[in-house]
Amino acid sequence: MSWLLWGMTTLGLLIAVGLLAVWWTGRFTKRKQGPKSSVRPVGQGGRLDDLLSPLEARHPDHSGVRLADDPVDALRTRHAMAQLASRSLDLMYYIWDDDLSGRFLAQALLQAADRGVRVRLLLDDVNVLNRDPNYRALDRHPQIEVRLFNPIRNRGRGFRRGLEILLNLLPYNRRMHGKLWITDGRLAMSGGRNIGDAYFGLRRPPGHDYDDLDTLLAGRVLRDAEALFDQFWNSGVAFPIRTVLPGKSTRLRRFRKRLTRHLENPENARRLPVFAGTAEEALALDALHWAPGVDFLGDPPHKALAKDPDGWMPATLLPLLRDATHSIRIMTPYFVPGKSGFSALIALAQAGVSVTVITNGLALSDNVLVHGAYRWYRARLLAAGVTIYEVAPQDPPKRMLHAKALEIDGNRAFVGSFNFDQRSAFMNTELGIVFDDPALVGQLQALFDKACTPTQAYCVSRSGRWLAWSRGDGPQVFREPESSVFMRGVSFLVGHMPIHRFL
Repeated sequence: MSWLLWGMTTLGLLIAVGLLAVWWTGRFTKRKQGPKSSVRPVGQGGRLDDLLSPLEARHPDHSGVRLADDPVDALRTRHAMAQLASRSLDLMYYIWDDDLSGRFLAQALLQAADRGVRVRLLLDDVNVLNRDPNYRALDRHPQIEVRLFNPIRNRGRGFRRGLEILLNLLPYNRRMHGKLWITDGRLAMSGGRNIGDAYFGLRRPPGHDYDDLDTLLAGRVLRDAEALFDQFWNSGVAFPIRTVLPGKSTRLRRFRKRLTRHLENPENARRLPVFAGTAEEALALDALHWAPGVDFLGDPPHKALAKDPDGWMPATLLPLLRDATHSIRIMTPYFVPGKSGFSALIALAQAGVSVTVITNGLALSDNVLVHGAYRWYRARLLAAGVTIYEVAPQDPPKRMLHAKALEIDGNRAFVGSFNFDQRSAFMNTELGIVFDDPALVGQLQALFDKACTPTQAYCVSRSGRWLAWSRGDGPQVFREPESSVFMRGVSFLVGHMPIHRFL
């Protein structure tokens, strides 16, 4: 009886603490929200206005799209968008690392703000820990405001922060995973890249870089991108950093000096790529492909509150899969399709649709837990006729697949931040574009074809009871290539644990 009483008392305390945490979170939310603001209207007189106005006039109600898979091009394009800004920079990122590329672009934001450009920077809080003073310093500029998405109030690494995360584990586990950069309402860049050296080919050994994919956008599609940004900025889940961290700041002048010293360091200066040509030339606007059938998709910010799932991206992407008639190709760094996605792929393969999945092999994966969940589906998908390629380690620097794309029937495609896993489907907020223009789809198909070549990936197949990995005409390997016993053991155990819905 005493054990029953003890158990009931403990359960009651946990419920009480949980309710207190919910109440305190609500109180915090009401007190810390900032004033609402919105995108600035498209104008005239800026350099981007002069460049884009004639193009938009020639392509009314169309959207301009350029695929950007080269990491140096991706960095240069973002920098040029900051250089040419005349009115506004609206940015939202899951990760903005305090490294060479992160500081390079932070300096570009400051320089734009010095010219009078309004900068709104929305960062997911989960990766801001220990970098608070840097972002608070940016926020001290009168033209820059920094907000944090779904922040934890306790900013240190101590007991109180750990306790708060524990009590708010499910809400805090829902993150803003989108990546979006909008300049003057004229150009936007979106896709899989965060801001950090690994995403721009600049990471130093022993780490590896990421092969990723962005889209440069112009025209009609920007209106939906801007509307989504405003939703997030003004939501009850985004808070001004100055209200989360009152009084804790690095002086802006000191921060500027630190940026300059870091970027002018000879070693760092050598690591930055040499940019040839002007900022206008870096944008390569003549390579924009203008098409009517381009739609911007994005999860609403209230997904972080687990509300209204009918508006989440799976409600759009899953029907695209089910409508396929002859082929589907999925490119994703993390592949955990879940029950509904797994059933849809199996049904399509059994109906004669060619289904191909390209993801990372265990040797390249940066999340062995997710790989463990993926391996539970792998053999079953192969048995149903699904083709699987796993990206292989290349010569240094190693490059892990980080692009997220979908190609259907050779005539429709998606590029964005959405990993085909359960976190992207049901926990994190994501965004991307869907398009049906033949030329754009053809460009994406070429990237898929390249990713499947023997120099890039292993083809996984069944050999009797076992799985086999092969590269072209090379010999088959009957265990996950270039992986350690420890990694294989951990991924095996995770594959049998009931945690897939969180991965």
